[in-house]
Amino acid sequence: MANIENQKFIALDISEKNYLSWVLDVKLHLSAKNLRHTIDEDNAASNEERATALIFLRHHIDDDLKYEYLTVENPLELWQNLNDRFEHLKAVVLPKALNDWSQLRFQDFKTVSEYNFTLFKIVS
Repeated sequence: MANIENQKFIALDISEKNYLSWVLDVKLHLSAKNLRHTIDEDNAASNEERATALIFLRHHIDDDLKYEYLTVENPLELWQNLNDRFEHLKAVVLPKALNDWSQLRFQDFKTVSEYNFTLFKIVS
């Protein structure tokens, strides 16, 4: 399906690979558009704000996820469904990052840029 508007960042992949960075990107973009409150509990968002946030969320998820959550008409509900599906990644990624951090040694890299790349990857 051709995108009418270019995506602001990489869409959420159904394989879960980019969920953590996607969450941060969505929160930042919704905040910039003054729509962050649409994914918060007990919000008083107008129907127009909800529709705009839902369009934005659906535009930045994989097509297979769009079809799976086709009937969801509230951005908060979509946000919670995706969170329930992918939130377990924090429990998997953090221990791995801590292990990688403890094993990181400068001498294992040929160049400083390789070391910096690995360092920033672990930190992110």
